[in-house]
This record gives sequence, structure tokens and C-alpha cells, in this order.
Amino acid sequence: MARITKKQKEARAKVDPRNIYSLKEASELVKEITNTKFDASVDLAVRLGVDPRKANQMVRGVVTLPHGTGKDVRVLALVTPDKEAEAKEGGADYVGLDDYLQKIKEGWTDVDVIVTMPSVMGKLGPLGRVLGPRGLMPNPKTGTVTMDIKKAVMDVKGGKIDFKVDKTGIVHAAIGKVSFTPEKIYENADELLKTILKLKPSTTKGVYVKSVFMSSTMSPSISIDTKLG
Repeated sequence: MARITKKQKEARAKVDPRNIYSLKEASELVKEITNTKFDASVDLAVRLGVDPRKANQMVRGVVTLPHGTGKDVRVLALVTPDKEAEAKEGGADYVGLDDYLQKIKEGWTDVDVIVTMPSVMGKLGPLGRVLGPRGLMPNPKTGTVTMDIKKAVMDVKGGKIDFKVDKTGIVHAAIGKVSFTPEKIYENADELLKTILKLKPSTTKGVYVKSVFMSSTMSPSISIDTKLG
């Protein structure tokens, strides 16, 4: 069994597992209980009362966090030559088509988001086994398959994230960094939660938001009041 360090014990002592915190309280507390030497991510885990096996209860969406994620998002724009300048203007880190398709086929996936055009999606189909498990397959629903390449790249770079409920009914999302002020953490978390509430399937019965937990990398989890609206 892994040994708990003194700092980890101190962090756990600050979080009462029997207590339900408000979102604002959690946004302050998560900074106090994080002792990593690096700028840790702040994450939300939202358990929903849905059955992800049913297509009409799949919760998936996109949200633009007011203060971004704090992460330098690496974007690959798979576009035809006439769109390359537009992709570069938007700030894409990698721009091209056939050369990058070949690299991906060979196993290269060193990017966070792929943006492409409708006409290119046919070429990406055979790469689904590589891109799918890594969450890299572009999707029109998340705005990553579009003719407005510049806007798509800028949105992703500016804090736009996509999320979906996993097979256990939980939405996991990184909503910032511990270096953010409590206000920025709160506002990013609040925006994500409001978006999830708006996506409540009409077929859902009973309690929709069952639990919400906030944590940072290697910190204890903070239970948050589910009365979000």
C-alpha cells in the first residue's frame, strides 16, 4: 500500500468527507489542498442519472470556458491547400493533409484536437481505430468538422472543450489550473455545469445530477452541492 505523505495527510484533513460544499467553497478549497510542484489541473466529475447505453440518454456537448483551460492545446488542422493559410491564421500548431494522415497511420497522435473539413472526413474513416480511442476523431457536433477552419481553431485554442458521459454515467472534464484564482475556477466550473443541465435528456427519469466532485491532480475529492439550478 502506498505511503501517505505528510502533505497529503494535511490536505485530507482540510476536506470533511461528510460535508457538502458549495461550488464557490470548493473552488477556494481545491487550491488549499493541492501541494504538487507543478501547476495541477482542476477537474470535475459529474455523475448523471442517465443510461449511456441508450442513444436518447447520451449526454454530449461543447462548452467554451470563460477563462480557458490553462493548457496549451496542440491543434492539428487537416485541410486542403486552399485552407492552409486560414488554419495558420487561427493558430493551428500543425497544418497539412496527406503527410499527417500518413503519420497518424504510422501511430503519431501527439496532438490534443484535430480540426478538419467535411470533404476530408472520408480519408479519416480508416484511421478511426487510432483516433477514436484517444478522443481525437473530429465531429461536426463539436465544431471540429467545418469549413470555417480559422474560427474552429481559435475556439479550441480559446478554451472550447467537448465532453460526453462515459459508460458509467460520469462526465469528466478539466476546467482549469490550480494557479487560477478561485473566481476563475468557479466561473469555469459553473459554465460547464450549466451546459450539462441544459443537455438533460427528456427521457431521463428521476434525479439527473446525482453527484458532483471537484479535485486537482493528486488531491482529495471535494463533494459539491448538486442543487445547481
